[in-house]
Amino acid sequence: MSFLRLPGRDDPTPAVTTPVKVDIGRRIGIVTKLVSYRMRISGAERIPPTGPVLFVVNHSSGLDGPVLFGALPRRVSFLVKAEMFHGPVGWVLTNVGQYGLHRDVPDRAPLLNALAQLQGGGAIGIFPEGTRGAGGVESVFNGAGWLACRSGAQIVPIAMRGTHRPTGSGRRFRPRVDVLIGDPFTVPPGVGRTAVTAATDRIRVTLKELVTALDDSRARSGSLL
Repeated sequence: MSFLRLPGRDDPTPAVTTPVKVDIGRRIGIVTKLVSYRMRISGAERIPPTGPVLFVVNHSSGLDGPVLFGALPRRVSFLVKAEMFHGPVGWVLTNVGQYGLHRDVPDRAPLLNALAQLQGGGAIGIFPEGTRGAGGVESVFNGAGWLACRSGAQIVPIAMRGTHRPTGSGRRFRPRVDVLIGDPFTVPPGVGRTAVTAATDRIRVTLKELVTALDDSRARSGSLL
């Protein structure tokens, strides 16, 4: 991916920012990725180059979003916890096209804005586990399923390992990060609870299987640290 001419130039962005500002943020993400990690991405060819795409990603580190923001070949707006949207960090996140989402209360505005972006042919990223943890996708919240049912977007699962440094693992310089991108899929459209629940469960199962496959691959290759 060229640092000067980024792909995804036809992707729409949130109304509060501009494509130029979003691409500046993507370049910051590229630098963060290069400085912090040795990243190995498998399956990038599976990402649709155009059209609505919902990226669903497991979550184990605060750097998951910034690194993927610079690594993916689309202008992706991630749904980020609203607590981050304060002060200078909040200003930066808004200007690079991210959405703040309150996880513990009904918060439809960012979901509706993300839905509009998908319906316009854009790309949205979401961490359906809702918060950082082990990243094993044991449970997910229904925001991803709701967006998938309402938008008809292709869903691209992404498993990511290596950004989280477990206790006792040391501070290895530029540790290996592995990203495995799965096959796109869609879910039946719907607006009711049954459709959203089914879509959410499909996302959970598919993403969990992908994370397990990546974990197995890393164990075989000895790249756990």
